[in-house]
Amino acid sequence: MTSKRQQNECTKTDEKKKKKKCEATAQLSSCVEDEHVKNAVKEAWSQRSHYSHGDLELDCHPFPHCIIKNFLISETFVENLQRELLDLNFHEKSNDLYKFKQSDDLRKRTEPHIAGLRAALFGQFRCWLGEMLGVELEPTVDISCARYEYTDVLLCHDDELEGRRVAFILYLVPPWESSDGGTLDLYTTDCNFQPQKIVKSLLPCWNTLVLFEVSPVSFHQVSEVLSQEKCRLSLSGWFHGPSLERPPRHIEPSNPRSLHLPRDETLLLEWVNPVYLDISYQEKIQGEFEDSSEIQLKDFLKDEKFREVNEALQLAQIQWMRRGPPNKRCFEVASLDTLPQCVNACWELLRSEAFFLLLSNFTGLRLHFLCPADDDDETKDEEKEKKNEQEDEQDGENRGSSPESANTSREKELSTPMCCGELRRWTQGGYTLLHDGEAACAEYALDLVLPFGCAGWQSDFGGFTCYVANEEDEELLTVYPEDNSLALIYRDKETLKFVKHVNHKSSSDSADSSTCRAFYDFSFVYYE
Repeated sequence: MTSKRQQNECTKTDEKKKKKKCEATAQLSSCVEDEHVKNAVKEAWSQRSHYSHGDLELDCHPFPHCIIKNFLISETFVENLQRELLDLNFHEKSNDLYKFKQSDDLRKRTEPHIAGLRAALFGQFRCWLGEMLGVELEPTVDISCARYEYTDVLLCHDDELEGRRVAFILYLVPPWESSDGGTLDLYTTDCNFQPQKIVKSLLPCWNTLVLFEVSPVSFHQVSEVLSQEKCRLSLSGWFHGPSLERPPRHIEPSNPRSLHLPRDETLLLEWVNPVYLDISYQEKIQGEFEDSSEIQLKDFLKDEKFREVNEALQLAQIQWMRRGPPNKRCFEVASLDTLPQCVNACWELLRSEAFFLLLSNFTGLRLHFLCPADDDDETKDEEKEKKNEQEDEQDGENRGSSPESANTSREKELSTPMCCGELRRWTQGGYTLLHDGEAACAEYALDLVLPFGCAGWQSDFGGFTCYVANEEDEELLTVYPEDNSLALIYRDKETLKFVKHVNHKSSSDSADSSTCRAFYDFSFVYYE
C-alpha cells in the first residue's frame, strides 16, 4: 500500500517532469561551446582588437560589440520561437525617445521555446559571457520582445541604468535591406563622452545575436523603420553585473540670453494683426492665459508679412547648421547673418522692447517695467533671492569678494527681462529629447513658438511639442505646428518639453517623394 507522502512526492516529480518537457531545449552556436574561441574573444575584447571566427565577429569600433550569426542551431526552434513571440500581447510604447510595440516581461512566460531560449541565455550563455568579460554576471533575467513597424524608432541613448552590464539583441526578421531602415546605428563620442556621428550601421538579420557592453560610450539607436510591409521583430534585454565606472556627467553651456532690442510700437503696427493690439482684446487673452498657462493666437502676423517670411525661409541663401548632440537633440538652426531682410526683421520683432511689453499684456508676466507685479511674482522673487544669497555666500568664500555687492549685482541681473531664441528647420529625423541636464536647470519661463510652412502638416508626422511633468509620464500639453499661430506656454521648474521625432510620413506625403519636406519655426524663451 502506497503512503500518502509517497503519492505527494510522485505527484511533485511528475509536475517537474511535465515542466521540463514543455521547455524546448535551445542549442547555441558551436562558437559558444569552443573553449579556444572563448579565450580568443576574451583576449581581443581586452585588447580592443578585431577578431573573427566562423559565425562570430568581434569589432571594437566605435565601441566593442560582438555579432553571432546562426546563434540558435535549430532552424525549427527559431521558427517556433518566432511564432510564439508573435502570439504575445504587444503594447504601444511612445515617448520622446521611442515609438514601437513591446511585449510583457518574458521572465515568467511558459511557452516552450521562449522558456527554452531564456534558460539558455541566462544559464549557459551568461556563464560564457561572464568568463569572456572576466566579470561575474548575475542570474537576473531581463528580457522582452519588441516589434518595430513603419515609422517606429528608438533614438540615440547609451542604455545606462544601474546594474546593466551587457546589452543583447536577437533578431527574428524577414530578409532585410538597408532601404527598410531599422538598422542598429553605433555612434562615436567626443572628449566629453557625448555622441557625435553614426559610423556603423548593423542590418538586422535572421537568427543573429548582437551584444555590447553598457559603457559611457555605448551610444546607439534603432533607425526609423521605413518598410511598410516588414516587421522588425527582436528579443532584447540586459545581463546584469557590476557597472563600469562613469565620468562626471557633462554639463552643456546654456544658450546665451540677451536684453530686448530698443524698438518701439511702430514695429508692432507694421507686423502684428491689429486685433491683437487692441487693449480690451489683450485683457481677454490675459484672462484666458492666466486660467490655463497657455494660449495659441491664430493669424498672429499680418497676412502679407507672414507670406513674405514664409517664402523667404525657403531661399537657398540661408545657411542651416545641425544642432546636437544626438542624445539631446537633432534639428537645424539658421545662421543669423545669412537671413533675408524680412526674416531678420521678424527676428528683431520677437526681440524688441515693444514685443516684450505686448507679451506682458498677453500673459501678465513681468517682461517689461510697465507691467505691475503680483503675488506670484513676489513669491518667485523670494525664491530667486534666497537661491542667490546661498550662491553668493559660496562665491564670496571662494573668491573673497563681498557677498553684499555680489548679491546686489545678481538681483539686478535677474530682475531684467531677457530672452534667447533660434530659427529652426524641421525635416525627417528631427527631434529633441528630455535629459537630466535640462531637468537640473529647469526654471520659470515663457516659451514662444511661431511656425511657418506647416500647410498640410499632419499630427502623425511628428514635429509637435509635448510638455510633461518632470519624472512622470503624464503629458500636460501638446502643441501642434500650425501656420502663423503664435503659441505661448508658461512652464514652471517641474515642467519639461520635447519635440516628437519627425518621421518618414512627412516626406512620403509630399508630391515629390525624393524631396524631404520641412517646416520652420521661431522658438524663443523669455525670462522675467
